[in-house]
Amino acid sequence: MFAFVQRSIRGLKRIRRSEYQATDSDPQFIYRFWLRRPSKISIFLQSIAGDSLDPMLYIDRGNGFDESTALTLRHEGACLYSVSIAPPRRISGLRVDPCSCAGRFRYWATFAWKEPKPGSRKHTSKETNGIATYDIVLDGSRETREDRKPKKNVAAHFNSVVRVARRTAPPIEQATWQDRPFISFVVPVYNSTVSHLDALLQSFHEQKPLGAAELILCDDGSTSRQTISWLSRRHDVPHIQIVRKDTNSGIAAATNSGIALARGEWISFIDHDDALTPEVVRLLIEAIHDHPRCKFIYTDEVITDRDLKPTVYFLKPAFDEVLLSGVNYINHLSCYRRDRLLALGGMREGFDGSQDYDLLLRYIRDLSPEEIKHLPYPGYRWRRSGNTFSTKFADMAIANARKALAERYRRKEEETAVIDAAIAKDLHRVRFDKMHRLWPRVSVVIPNLNSFPLISRVLADLTGKTDYPDLEIVVADNGTTDPRVMDLYAESARGSIPFKYVVEPGPFNFSRQVNTGIALSTGELILLLNNDVEVMERGWLREMVSCFDYSMTGIVGARLLYPNRRLQHAGVIVGLADLAGHWFSGQRETYPGPMARLHVRQTLSAVTGACMLISRPCLATVGQFDEREFPIAYSDIDFCLRAIAKDFRVIWTPFATLIHHESASRGSDETPANRGRFERDQETLRRRHGTKTFQDRAFNPWYTRDRHEPVEMPLDKIPKAR
Repeated sequence: MFAFVQRSIRGLKRIRRSEYQATDSDPQFIYRFWLRRPSKISIFLQSIAGDSLDPMLYIDRGNGFDESTALTLRHEGACLYSVSIAPPRRISGLRVDPCSCAGRFRYWATFAWKEPKPGSRKHTSKETNGIATYDIVLDGSRETREDRKPKKNVAAHFNSVVRVARRTAPPIEQATWQDRPFISFVVPVYNSTVSHLDALLQSFHEQKPLGAAELILCDDGSTSRQTISWLSRRHDVPHIQIVRKDTNSGIAAATNSGIALARGEWISFIDHDDALTPEVVRLLIEAIHDHPRCKFIYTDEVITDRDLKPTVYFLKPAFDEVLLSGVNYINHLSCYRRDRLLALGGMREGFDGSQDYDLLLRYIRDLSPEEIKHLPYPGYRWRRSGNTFSTKFADMAIANARKALAERYRRKEEETAVIDAAIAKDLHRVRFDKMHRLWPRVSVVIPNLNSFPLISRVLADLTGKTDYPDLEIVVADNGTTDPRVMDLYAESARGSIPFKYVVEPGPFNFSRQVNTGIALSTGELILLLNNDVEVMERGWLREMVSCFDYSMTGIVGARLLYPNRRLQHAGVIVGLADLAGHWFSGQRETYPGPMARLHVRQTLSAVTGACMLISRPCLATVGQFDEREFPIAYSDIDFCLRAIAKDFRVIWTPFATLIHHESASRGSDETPANRGRFERDQETLRRRHGTKTFQDRAFNPWYTRDRHEPVEMPLDKIPKAR
């Protein structure tokens, strides 16, 4: 070992020369480089006694070891990795993680200082005398600001998540599960591929503690000899039950036969071609122990290729009834209380392709939010093979999903609710606006100061381009001196739509203008609308009003676009940049967001006051906008956070879309003249609402908080269920 290299090890025990035993689930060889950097490193790794190895290589370019840029190394038997570092060699350290579980292996590393040929990072292999040789070239440059943006490597991140789960696993008393399992996994099987069943069974056997789970395989009249033979050989395997049916009766009936045999207090469902993630059973036990009132719990999931290699995450928000009405974002892994599931009669036939969605909507309908928990852990591996029923018969699955939604949102006076396609054809929109209803009066409150082109356009859009039956318009003016604007006010007051205005000169205070306008309003709902907003389609306000049909709704926000049709407002995530930010701002108009969330309605912690509809009961409970603490910025965020603290719901909808010429009348908050006042409002928001540590329920804990387009980040422990 050269003096220029300092090596340390963690989670490892040296048995003899070049032979090691991993003592925990995160063993590490760490190399720090001083004065000179090597040009080439040779790393040899060989498993002993067939122990499984899944090595990873981490690079430190001065910012520490980053999970998001780690390399997953292929490994079979004995491997030699030839790592070259291209000039300029500014890499300050390397870390080799040989495996993610207890294992025994041979390992050595050597260093050379000869100049390698420059090149971009690559990863190729060849066979040499039974040893697989992999050539890896690393770019040795110091990363620029743009380069430091984490790159998506789902497989590497997934492996690191599992390592964290294993490393932080608390002990669970084994004897607890001797008489009855905690959870029963029910799997409908029909002519299943043997390799898929092997992978599923292996993922089940990896779960700890032993005996805490049982696997119930429900064969729905398979005709494949391979499937039948595979099942026959496993009748006597501990913790596995096999149910055989003579004829094919469908997924719902097959699943119900497994539910009837389940002994666990909890029941969950796995598709026959999918797999569980290690440690998920233990984490579920821990979550239920922490929340004894819980009656339903779901996890995150990871989409994989046909070889179960992770490709895409489904990182989910905490429970959101509104989002669920547009897309079954909960999906896998869903865990039900056995007694409640039996009382509902299990799955229903006639909902093929969406039988799980139908069950979910019926099961959670009467549950309180405290009885539904989300475990932020990718506990389910969903193999996207293109051969699932819902994929091959997509139109049927979509139709049955909407049938289930129509039943869920049916009103007493109507036979069924109206469910249309959302922005994407496979998503859903409950059309409250097409159901029988009385439309309440909406008072539109518009702050203004001069700005004749803006105020004239927004008033024209409200009176001529907005299809709403009962409008009132109130302008809160901050001291207009333009006679054209005053003439416009006088003319509007003579129109057919009720119109009021008040002119109060003084220092700009957005909150004061809002409060002044609200005091003059008479509507059951109050719409705060900036003067720089432009109407795009006639039904936008009916859509916003209809969102109040979701229970406990106090505030509704719209989708706003910049004039170039890029996203300006798709909702606010509290905690971004330690404050609050518009996520995915600047993305294209059609951008779907994670799990297509930007194409359906959803519950958020805040929406912008540029277009914010508020109910009168919410105003009465929450109080006025804060004129003293938030005169300029963040008064809308403050109001929303005070509203959710009073148990009101804040909804964002993409089906009301407008153009927003942001800050066209008052100017940007980032100019030198305005920066001081803006920073004071920022500090007030941090102090009052703790935004530096705020855990937004609409935001997954695994997401970065330092950018508008979040990506997965490493954590040192698994987040608690919420």
